[in-house]
Amino acid sequence: MKQEEKQRLGWVKLYEQTQDAGFVCRRCGISRPTLRKWWKRYKEQGESGLYSRSHRPHSSPLKKVNEEIKILILSMRKKRKLGPKRLQSELKRLHDVSLSVAVIHKVLKMNKCKLLVRPPRKKSEYVRYSRPIPGDRVQIDTCKIGPNLYQYTAIDDCTRYRVLQIYKKRTADNTLDFLDKVIEEMPFPVQRVQTDRGMEFFAEKVQLRLMEYSIKFRPNKPGSPHLNGKVERSQKTDLEEFYPTVNLNSDNLENLLAECQILS
Repeated sequence: MKQEEKQRLGWVKLYEQTQDAGFVCRRCGISRPTLRKWWKRYKEQGESGLYSRSHRPHSSPLKKVNEEIKILILSMRKKRKLGPKRLQSELKRLHDVSLSVAVIHKVLKMNKCKLLVRPPRKKSEYVRYSRPIPGDRVQIDTCKIGPNLYQYTAIDDCTRYRVLQIYKKRTADNTLDFLDKVIEEMPFPVQRVQTDRGMEFFAEKVQLRLMEYSIKFRPNKPGSPHLNGKVERSQKTDLEEFYPTVNLNSDNLENLLAECQILS
């Protein structure tokens, strides 16, 4: 029996004699869970239970990856430039091989595969979304400023003319009020309104009001905030440069926002 096993045997023998776990832990400098662990093993298996056991895991996911599968993963990575998630689905679809993303990532890391980096886009590849006629497309969006405080923003795609208003909630009634304000303040007729898919824009009363004014309604495709990029950037500028300089609880907040609208 090694020194470690002899030491553990001394712990359990002392506890067997005294039946005082606190005394044994203080005397031997061990914790109660440690004493409980070895006492349980000693009762179940005797002195053989005091020997150290291997901490090797019962199963190893990497054992599933033989040399053939490893070559397959590396070849698909090299030819098709796929990441771990795409490799997982393609291995299952094409070769009926089921592996976790973590295992595939380990195989790539062990073989020192470089990270996939997209090359920067050239300026010639950028598509600028802009309309040549004022009022042909007005982007409208809302953003939360603070508790019970929302900013409605409208910006013309051609002239960048802005209309701003603050409301306590994002509702269809507030959308109608803001729409009337946009039509009144824009110095040109509004022909088309473009928004995200917020429910405050899809309400029936809002759609009927747009029909009444003969304004076309164009919602963005799901997951396409860049199509409303002008109003998104405008709101981001207000959040970063205007609102940190004012008191959100001020009674004069709407007048300050109106000045910001004129100056911008």
